[in-house]
Amino acid sequence: MVNRAVISYGLQSVDGDRIVREYLLLGLRLDRLSPGLVDSFTGDRALRRAVDVEPRPHPVALTEQAALLRRELPGADLEPTRKRFLDAHLVAAETIARKLAGVRVGFVDEVRAYFQVDISPGHPDTYRRAHAALDELLPGPGSLAQRLADHRALDEVPPRRLKNTVHALSSALRDRVRQRFELPANEVVEYEVVTDKPWSGFNYYLGGFRSRVAINADLGHRMSNLPHLVAHESYPGHHTEHCRKEVGLVGKRGHAEQALFLINTPQCLMAEGMAELGLHAVVGAGWGRWAEEIMADLGLRMDGELAERVENALSGLLTVRQDAALMLHDRRAHPDDVVDFLCRWLLVPERRARHMLRFLGDPLWRAYTTTYVEGVRLVRAWLDLRARTDTLSDRYLRLLDEPLVPAALAEEVAAGVPWLSRDPG
Repeated sequence: MVNRAVISYGLQSVDGDRIVREYLLLGLRLDRLSPGLVDSFTGDRALRRAVDVEPRPHPVALTEQAALLRRELPGADLEPTRKRFLDAHLVAAETIARKLAGVRVGFVDEVRAYFQVDISPGHPDTYRRAHAALDELLPGPGSLAQRLADHRALDEVPPRRLKNTVHALSSALRDRVRQRFELPANEVVEYEVVTDKPWSGFNYYLGGFRSRVAINADLGHRMSNLPHLVAHESYPGHHTEHCRKEVGLVGKRGHAEQALFLINTPQCLMAEGMAELGLHAVVGAGWGRWAEEIMADLGLRMDGELAERVENALSGLLTVRQDAALMLHDRRAHPDDVVDFLCRWLLVPERRARHMLRFLGDPLWRAYTTTYVEGVRLVRAWLDLRARTDTLSDRYLRLLDEPLVPAALAEEVAAGVPWLSRDPG
């Protein structure tokens, strides 16, 4: 299963196409052991068929394969950015395989190997300031948690109106994205409402510029969160990124490795960070009033200005869910204590906190919360690092089009100087 042929590192370089092919096979084989690891694969279907009829792989063999490919990678005839992307993803793949083989990996080390970030708990004082801001925005009798719950109840989209509201927001966002970023003429997103899922929304990229986006009706959706969700999953988030990379990196530049999107790898942190900031990138400040007008056309009443101010205050609680993951998996806290922590700082009812716990405890998704937390922090810092000649759209377009990894963004942020040139590879 693993090609162990030794190739000269002298005058003859390592075949980069072979390295990429083996990486794709590695990801598909990992998915055989843990279905769901491959979020999407739009590459050579023959590879998928070949893996499907192979004997079930052993995780130790896949660990060795990932390590071997990393050793060969420096000599490959690939552009530096492609090598950096593949190296980062082989580190993650090797860690996934080790865990599947039964090796215990500390949670913080696991997150670092997957996403190239180091995590630590947030500070309660930050959360207290967010609560104070919310207290000013939502005055009245009762606890802050109850006042926030009342505010959210008034903000709810009636279940029977959910799909139409999603379509209206999607159409408005699509128009804006098409004005700024070229999209294939035949791209399309289909929406479906589902139940009994650990997430609020999910993009299934089907290839050929088509996505199916599932919206989880169990959670109840609000007029103030649906614009973020639709931007995240579709325009300019996951669907837009997949389309542009399929056209550009894969189609025009031959980066076949981009045809595989593997869960728990650096590309996830990049994708979730940019998707979470999608509404910021295409609408920006004033998105509340923008959404209010769309809701009014649907016969729904929304206080857009208040919704935006409340969401801005809630952003101060960004790291609470990551703190909860650290409690659960690093400090081995009792699940009930984690639920209490979520209820206290996120001001959510126990039912909602237990739904969050379901996601945090899922073996596939347990580390994934970091992609939303550290992804947002890193991508926002990088987007804000704009030269005078750079617009927010210019910066965001680089995220959509280039094979960037978190470490590359972190280096630019640390240096404080944006890298303006495009990779010619």
